[in-house]
Amino acid sequence: MTLLALGINHRTATVEVREQVAFSPAQLAAALGELRELPEVKEAAVLSTCNRTELYCIADTTGEKAILDWLGRYHGLQPEELTRCAYHYLENDAARHLMRVAVGLDSMVLGEPQILGQLKDAYQSAREAKGLGGELERLFQHTFAVAKQVRTETGIGRNPVSVAYAAVSLASRIFGDFGRSRALLIGAGETIELVARHLHEAGVRQLTVANRTRERAELLAGPLGGRAVTLNEIPDALVEADIVITSTAAPLPILGKGMVERALKKRRHRPIFMVDIAVPRDIEPEVGELSDVFLYTVDDLEEVIGENRRHRQVAADQAEALIEHGVESWQHERRIRSGGELIRDFRAHCQSLRELSEEQALAQLARGDDPEAVVRRLAHQLTNRLLHSPTVALREAASAERHDLLDAAATLLLDSSSDKPR
Repeated sequence: MTLLALGINHRTATVEVREQVAFSPAQLAAALGELRELPEVKEAAVLSTCNRTELYCIADTTGEKAILDWLGRYHGLQPEELTRCAYHYLENDAARHLMRVAVGLDSMVLGEPQILGQLKDAYQSAREAKGLGGELERLFQHTFAVAKQVRTETGIGRNPVSVAYAAVSLASRIFGDFGRSRALLIGAGETIELVARHLHEAGVRQLTVANRTRERAELLAGPLGGRAVTLNEIPDALVEADIVITSTAAPLPILGKGMVERALKKRRHRPIFMVDIAVPRDIEPEVGELSDVFLYTVDDLEEVIGENRRHRQVAADQAEALIEHGVESWQHERRIRSGGELIRDFRAHCQSLRELSEEQALAQLARGDDPEAVVRRLAHQLTNRLLHSPTVALREAASAERHDLLDAAATLLLDSSSDKPR
């Protein structure tokens, strides 16, 4: 049996393929049951997110094809379709991949923290479906410990690299105290939702969200204690705004130079910081010509994003080193367990031979046989029984010129041959 990681992700497959291969939470328990029923599979866990679907298995060394065929059957895809975009890792490489996934080194956004929670959910689902045995259980626990160490000892989770964070980071360079700043966000998509969250966490308490539909704006603003307005109400909201961040899908600009000029007059020319994240732009470029406006576009954010990405890359290099140490320690513990199992099996075998010889000797004594002769036969029989299998194996190794086995046997069987019993 071997450790196998098999899957597809955002680097190897299009979103259309990833959608087809994804497992919904409702499907997961049944899917794990089917996967575990494959003769080639002993243990299994499934990680399924918008960016990846991965199967982690303890399986036969030849089990990859059977697992890939099952994945195709389950989702109604031809194995050839999956083979073109699937990757697989074995043993140490599989453990390393799992650890890299856990700390966000394999994510679309380097170091993103959500994947660790998703991986813990996958682990819990596999436990509930009885998909985990000792091997995967220990690997996941070890992986979580490595991920915690990486998060604690490196800055991999700091310095977010999203456009939303960059916009807020840029604003923080101008406004020393966010607590007295008022923000107007135009749009209500994912980017503006992230902007709103970052601003709220930074201390902005007066937040207005403008959107085509008030209902959608209320869904975003309400939990953060903000207020919602429609696009028609932007001119009035603009008068109160110190920070304006826009991200809509509108084909034409929403804020024109004239509208902003009128707002500035009412504000008595108190400056406004503006970031236009939209493509095409929501704010007319001419707005940037106004002396009391600081206007930035999405291209201007690249400096902030690039700087944060460089900080994360340094942390990523540190994380890679910690992961290598984690893989080595996992493999070391695995070898020790493997040796322990072999020792237990060998001792059990010897114990059964001893018990057999002991029963025969006691029966001979019960019949009245000479005790000295019984003891000599016992010693002779036990020695022959203990040496029979190793002797046969050594002859076969010599015949096949397996010098590696002969050298190992010499180390194991002869190095301690001079030890005297105590």
